[in-house]
Amino acid sequence: MKTTPFTNTHIALGAKMHEFAGYNMPIEYPTGISLEHLTVRNGVGVFDVSHMGEFWVKGEHAFPFLQKITSNDISVIPIGKAQYSCFPNGKGGIVDDLLVYHYEENKYLLVVNASNIEKDWNWCMVNNTEGAILENASNHIAQLAVQGPKATEMLQELTDINLSEIPYYGFTVGKIADVHEVIISNTGYTGAGGFELYFYNEYGQKIWDTLFKIGAKYGIKPIGLGARDSLRLEKGFCLYGNDIDDTTSPIEAGLGWITKFVYGKNFIDRPLLEKQKTEGVSRKLVRFELKERGIPRHGYEIVNEIDEVIGLVTSGCMLPDTKVGIGMGYVQTAYTKTGSSIYIKIRAKSLEAVVVK
Repeated sequence: MKTTPFTNTHIALGAKMHEFAGYNMPIEYPTGISLEHLTVRNGVGVFDVSHMGEFWVKGEHAFPFLQKITSNDISVIPIGKAQYSCFPNGKGGIVDDLLVYHYEENKYLLVVNASNIEKDWNWCMVNNTEGAILENASNHIAQLAVQGPKATEMLQELTDINLSEIPYYGFTVGKIADVHEVIISNTGYTGAGGFELYFYNEYGQKIWDTLFKIGAKYGIKPIGLGARDSLRLEKGFCLYGNDIDDTTSPIEAGLGWITKFVYGKNFIDRPLLEKQKTEGVSRKLVRFELKERGIPRHGYEIVNEIDEVIGLVTSGCMLPDTKVGIGMGYVQTAYTKTGSSIYIKIRAKSLEAVVVK
């Protein structure tokens, strides 16, 4: 398995380690997923997300290449801003979802999912008929996500940059924890606020140690992938491989807002997705809450009031504070309106759930 600059630290802290996307990653620490979840919701936690992939796209042909290969409109991203987008796969599905950073003029950084690095890189190479300069920097860049309502105040002690001036989905490049050229990005995958820090691998341990030294008075804790999953699910963020994949379209997934049919943007799958947007689709991704106690899990059937199968659960968990089961899943369009009653089949029982925003 591959490692990150922090793998030995995770092991020393007693983390439960497991393979994820080819990396030896911490799933949870001895305190457990529930406490980690609540730490991020109420305080500040640090995720090692160095397994994510990073591609540089450079040169005068970078813009037309990205306009073609991504679903969102690259032209509206000023330098210093990031954009959520996806790679349509040419068959109505999604190669991956990603972040696009407008780093400098004619220079962009793509941040892709760890499990899709090789697939995404090959997709970019095959479709680079414009001649953009591509560089796969995934093995050289580490990333820590510092998330939670106390993250900004804590990180401010480590930099002269006014973090409160960085807007949501904005970023800057500067010094933090006495390390230069760190990308400080007001993004995250938790819905709890905070920043994602990108830096070269060799500075990883220095930044980690400084974060935990300064963060002690804020109650900072390391957070594993288990709580990362429950936090993103509570917020309603999609996870590639569960809620979106090569068989789901961005229109079905409720990602029409990152699928821009603007004049002159002839991106991959535009005619098909534009037709779906106009004519509608037969299924859509919904978020739901169980009205009875239970845990909805990936692959469970979703049925209607007369026990007809209308869809499948793609993600689910029980929230650690409220003990309410929540989830996401694709259902027939007739059942997607907020407030609609659906039923989750759990151990041969049909537990009532309600569709929520």
